[in-house]
Amino acid sequence: MTGLTLAILIALVGAGAAGTSHAGERPDMHDFAERYAAAWCGQDPAKVAEFFSEDGSLTINGGEPAVGREAIAAAARSYMTAFPDHVLYFDKLEDVDGRVRFHWTFEGTNTGPGGTGKRVRFSGYEAWLIGGDGLVKDSQGTYDEADYQLQLQGD
Repeated sequence: MTGLTLAILIALVGAGAAGTSHAGERPDMHDFAERYAAAWCGQDPAKVAEFFSEDGSLTINGGEPAVGREAIAAAARSYMTAFPDHVLYFDKLEDVDGRVRFHWTFEGTNTGPGGTGKRVRFSGYEAWLIGGDGLVKDSQGTYDEADYQLQLQGD
């Protein structure tokens, strides 16, 4: 067990993590990922930001990074506002190139301010770099923007 893995495990156990595992997933991250998805579903963007280090960052589809919890909360808030009925499903975890890939599916209706009223369902992942504090230091999020826009604007 590496020092980083041990630090993550200690941080999650201290936070009440159950340590459940599934094939191909790191047992120390499964509960973390479930709680992260639940935070997205909870309509409180600050709760999403709490999964990130104080100076953590979230980049979505190669855009401008949201750096720090306030900026990360603002990024989460934009989706929560646009899709007030949204659900974020936790699909699976993978270890890829030293990062934990959190695969998800997002579903919701764009009924927020200026919304199209269209229902969307799209999948993607965040590639997490976990910091020494056991929280996300850097997240590189990606999803099919063209598919998302087609659903958002489609007939």
